[in-house]
This record gives sequence, C-alpha cells and structure tokens, in this order.
Amino acid sequence: MSKRLSILAVLGLIASVSVAEARQLQFAYASNATPTKEAMAKLGELLAEKTNGELTVTYFPDSQLGGERELVEMVQGGLLDITKVSGGLLESFSPIYGIFSMPYLFNSQQHFYSVMDDPAIMGPIYESTAGTNMLGLTYYDSGARNFYTAKKPVKSAADLKGLKIRVLQSPTSIKMVQMLGAAPIAMSQDEVYTSIQQGVLDGAENNEFALTVARHAEVAKYYSYDMHTRIPDIVLISKRTFDSLSPDQQKAVREAARESTEYQKSLWNAAVEAARKESKEKFGVEFFNPDVSEFQAAVAPMYDELKADPAKNTVFQQIRAKADQ
Repeated sequence: MSKRLSILAVLGLIASVSVAEARQLQFAYASNATPTKEAMAKLGELLAEKTNGELTVTYFPDSQLGGERELVEMVQGGLLDITKVSGGLLESFSPIYGIFSMPYLFNSQQHFYSVMDDPAIMGPIYESTAGTNMLGLTYYDSGARNFYTAKKPVKSAADLKGLKIRVLQSPTSIKMVQMLGAAPIAMSQDEVYTSIQQGVLDGAENNEFALTVARHAEVAKYYSYDMHTRIPDIVLISKRTFDSLSPDQQKAVREAARESTEYQKSLWNAAVEAARKESKEKFGVEFFNPDVSEFQAAVAPMYDELKADPAKNTVFQQIRAKADQ
C-alpha cells in the first residue's frame, strides 16, 4: 500500500469511528520544540472546551504523515484538516509569505509580535491561500534564525563564503544565503543531521531548538547570533473543513487558535534559554555574537529588489511602520 493510500486509510478509519455528535479534526505536524507542541495541544483542549466536545482534535506528530510540504499538500487536497508549517515554506504556495524570509525585517521580538498580532496586516496574508483550499488561523513564534556550523565558527559574514548551508525551501531564504556568499541547499529538516554528519552540509540556519530537539548539537558545535530572520510558524486549516463548520464552530476554531498563540508566547523565552543552556552544558556548543551590520550590508540589495514587487513592498512598509511603535 502506498504511503498516500495508507494515510487515507488511517484518516478514514478515524472518521468511521467518530461518534455522531462529535467531529474529530486531524492535525498533523513535523518535529517541533516543546513550546510549540504544547501550544498545538492547547489548541485542541481549547477547541473541545469552546464547542462542548462537538469538535475534538486528533494529532499525528513528528512527521508521521510526512514532511511539511507533504502536509500542506494534504491540506490543499482535503486529506488533512489542520497542520502547522514554517512561513518560509508557504512562500512556495503563496508568494506574499516570502516577506517573512526577508533578512533583518524585524528589529526585535516585540516588533515581531506587534506585526503578527495585527489583523490589518495578517488577515489578508492568512486569506491569501484561500484559492488553494487553505486558510491561515494563527502563528507561533519560531524565534530568530541563526547560522550554526560544524567545522569553524561564523564570526563574520566573510566566514560564510563557500560554506554549504541548509535553508528552508524558500526562494527568498535561498537568495539571502547566496548574497552572504554561502551555497544554499534547500532540504527538509529531517535530512539535516545526517547531511552535516556526512559533510554534505557545512551547517544550517535555525533557532536554538534545532540544536537540542533535532540534536544537531551533536554534529555542529558553533552557533552564531547573526539573527538574520524571524520567520513565523503558521497554523493552516483546510478551507473545505472550515467552510463545513457552523458559524459558532468557526468562531471557536479561530478563538482557540489565537489563545494557543498567547499560551506559546508565555512559554517561549524560558524554553529558548533552557535549550541554549543544554546546548552548552550537554553538547559543548560554543555561541558567538558577530557584528550584525556586516550581514545587513551584504543583503541590503534585496530591499532594492523588493520595490519591484508591489504586494510584498506594501506589507514591508506596514511592518516597518510598526518598528518604532
């Protein structure tokens, strides 16, 4: 039996045993750090509470049903109700999401939150995938992305020259790494450990949880805080699923999603610090703070190119307008 047919069989079995009064929504996701896993679990709890058990959530964690691209395609095809994926990947499905892969877009975590919590900015972005049967519900913090390497630390932008670096499957992320002088290699997260171990990659870029949850600290001992991007994770629901719900149920879904985001935010910073501490003490990772201005200068031409894309440039202006608020 093919993987897709086996997935259909599993989902069909779940649907067949659901009681008439309740409806189970299938939520699948790839590997994630604890704060995000807890937030996704909280979404299910809140949804069951808000609908008095009319809607419940069944989870398929840790890439059981495939990687992030496969999960998005399943949502598009109506084979899956909900998933959570990187906003970087979504650029391949809706170009407007590429704005979040622009380097040094946000000044700080607070700036990031002020943008992501603004319905005027995010509402149209969440709706941008409606034509392909997907709606964005909310976001989760995925931290600042930084470079980490196996053989030598990145102490300056020049240290990236010629290195093979894993990036998200995002055209904008690929462009950024090219402009920094490295060789970007787009691949799924579950291939990165072995690729670094075997020398296919010299390093990657991600938040601190890649060191601990994915255990990349076993093969990459140098982590540099250049903080080039803050790319949100996005919770997606099948539009077909959402449209099949009653107005009260739709409201409950949106409320549960937003409240799960606030829950994740309350846990995030402490979890990051714990991951950093574990990386140092258990795995011997060294952390560096390079001069960020060198990286900013190298990627500055990307913003000149952005002016040629009116849709992205409009969102860029909205985001930057909130920087000093």
